[in-house]
Amino acid sequence: MIISGKELSARLKAEMAEEVKGFPAKYGRVPHLVVVLVGDNPASVSYVTGKAKASAEVGIRNTTIRRPESIPEAELLELIASLNADAEVDGILVQLPLPKHIDEDKVIAAIDKSKDVDGFHPLNVAALWQKQPCTLPCTPKGIIKMLKAAGVEIAGKRAVVIGRSNIVGLPVSKLLLDENATVTMAHSRTRNLAEVTRGAEILVVAIGRPKFITADMVSEGAVVIDVGVNRDPETGKLCGDVDFAAIEPKASVITPVPGGVGPMTICCLMENTIECFKRRF
Repeated sequence: MIISGKELSARLKAEMAEEVKGFPAKYGRVPHLVVVLVGDNPASVSYVTGKAKASAEVGIRNTTIRRPESIPEAELLELIASLNADAEVDGILVQLPLPKHIDEDKVIAAIDKSKDVDGFHPLNVAALWQKQPCTLPCTPKGIIKMLKAAGVEIAGKRAVVIGRSNIVGLPVSKLLLDENATVTMAHSRTRNLAEVTRGAEILVVAIGRPKFITADMVSEGAVVIDVGVNRDPETGKLCGDVDFAAIEPKASVITPVPGGVGPMTICCLMENTIECFKRRF
């Protein structure tokens, strides 16, 4: 079974759009998401365009603020402070990566926790690990939604997460734990990685290497979630961290790249924006 993040996100966005239609009557306005784009990294520009498109589909207001790559850190922090203070702004997202002269951690920490739609603010991260209410990071949240939509029973399963980033690996491990999976975290320094991955009933791969996971690393009937977005060095086409063609016949459930986890990330960003908006009333 191939889980189409594209189809699932379209369904969820249609449900959100229906809900948002009633907001002007109930709250006097619709949610407002502000995306800050520094520089013109082509991947970042593409992501920001996708976020604006999804906002239009769901019916929320979207503002993209573009600043040159040369913007001083202090000026970016001032911009965030003004958005924090703006009562008409419900969600703030600073598109990463930022130029080298800007401290990403400082910028993320400067965003008001209640407007942090990415779920990256230190206080949201702390709340996640302490099982307190918080804004969940979009990609891990989307992965759990995909597993549930596919009817995958998570409780009691052996889950292996490859990758330990703050954006995917660490939070998705925590969310799987919260769903009562037994979680092993693996990474580039894990010894006998293939042995570890073969023990996985649910395998989440976020290592950032094209087709890194091969068929011999996956057990028959495993659920495989591919978070990677890479260029295939041979064809130049988009591909994941998993060798999809080789693994699909073995897996019981698998996500494609593109059209898998990516659309769900943006879908969950829309959901987070709506949640941040509703908490303010």
